[in-house]
Amino acid sequence: MPSPYLLATFANPATFVRLVSMKIPPRIAVPVGFAILCAAGVLLLVWWQLRESAQLLQSPTGGSGVTLSDLTPSITPTAAIDPRDRALLHLRQGDLLALKGDWAGAEKEYRASVENDGGLPALRKLAQAQLQRRDIEGMQRTLRSLRSAGARSEDLLLLESIVALRTGELVQARNLLTNAGDSPQKHYGLALLAVVEGNHPQAQIELQAVAAGWEPVLRSYGRSIQAAYDEFALFPESTEIHLTTLLSRALAQVHECELALPMLTSVIAAQQDYRDAWIVQGYCELTTERFDSAVASLENAYNLDPSKPEIQYFLARAYSARGERENAITFLEYSLQNGFEPQAEIHRAIALEANLSGKTMLALEHFALLASAPDATVADYEGYVKSAIIAGQKDDAYAKAQEAVAKFPDDATAHELLGLAATELEKIEEARISFKKALEIDPYRESVKERLKALGE
Repeated sequence: MPSPYLLATFANPATFVRLVSMKIPPRIAVPVGFAILCAAGVLLLVWWQLRESAQLLQSPTGGSGVTLSDLTPSITPTAAIDPRDRALLHLRQGDLLALKGDWAGAEKEYRASVENDGGLPALRKLAQAQLQRRDIEGMQRTLRSLRSAGARSEDLLLLESIVALRTGELVQARNLLTNAGDSPQKHYGLALLAVVEGNHPQAQIELQAVAAGWEPVLRSYGRSIQAAYDEFALFPESTEIHLTTLLSRALAQVHECELALPMLTSVIAAQQDYRDAWIVQGYCELTTERFDSAVASLENAYNLDPSKPEIQYFLARAYSARGERENAITFLEYSLQNGFEPQAEIHRAIALEANLSGKTMLALEHFALLASAPDATVADYEGYVKSAIIAGQKDDAYAKAQEAVAKFPDDATAHELLGLAATELEKIEEARISFKKALEIDPYRESVKERLKALGE
């Protein structure tokens, strides 16, 4: 490693130039030159780390505080699904809803996947959704189905231990886990138990075992929890409630809000103006369907920081869950004005709330923005076409449906939309052709069968 003298002497590029210009034998110049490059690299790394640490120190929780990505994992693009594979289609739809925190919708999709012979993957996801919705009785039934279907003992162990943790049966959870054979599920369960008990050294030992294990989902979850400890380590003078908030945020990210909520209660009792604790608590209350409590928590966060778009977004979702459409639209618009990303998420949410409150033209305005974007989805076109039909703009609906078919020629929804718009313009033969094409792509599409039947087919 270069000496301190070399670091000081050769950090200046001019010094390096003078050295090179001197008549020095290659056997000396080459090693010295390499040492200079190493020194420069070290200095650059140290400078970068200091800059990043300085930026993190600007916030009580590091960075800019809690953001949407802190609480919701990103959606990884996946290959297209054959619409005839109903089990996988419902499973994927359930995953997308779960990532948005809509566990009621996710449970419905997972149940449909089970009914379409989705097997163990669908049953595991159904159990997770039931846990999130605090339906312990329903989850126990699913657990029995998993056991009958031949689920791995390690997966059953983790589900049983999480139920014990969520119901406060810590002794039962410990007994289940310590008496089980070695597995990533065992170590992950023990890590959660240690976090709940505040035994942080033991939690990190168990997380290391999870990281070295063979279960990819648990490795990802384990990294999320370990990241909270790593972030806390950057701030040696931070208080215990800072660590508790970071861990609560990580637990929310790995779908363990039931474990996070009691921890957040203690944080807020100690520091009433801890904005990020209120945000995470509100998010957890929202995703576990405690909607009144979610509104109260997020309103507290909003009062502490009226300009943070993530607070406005979650508060809008909480108002929506209570059926307060006007408030939901207002706070969605605030979040858009304050730079919420991705903006498409807000446009879709506003359009949905507008349709539900009878503001069709507002919905149409936002669906138009979505459908004109390069990354528009078929769902965006669907929203525009159906809203345009309701608004009486049938020609616009027809034109946009044609555009959808051109962009998504292998998507049954696009052809159904064209059939629907053609029907509105009394282009009956074109409607029949479009509906039949949709059924050719997706033979299980009941809505299209009904439309064809109405046309006399």
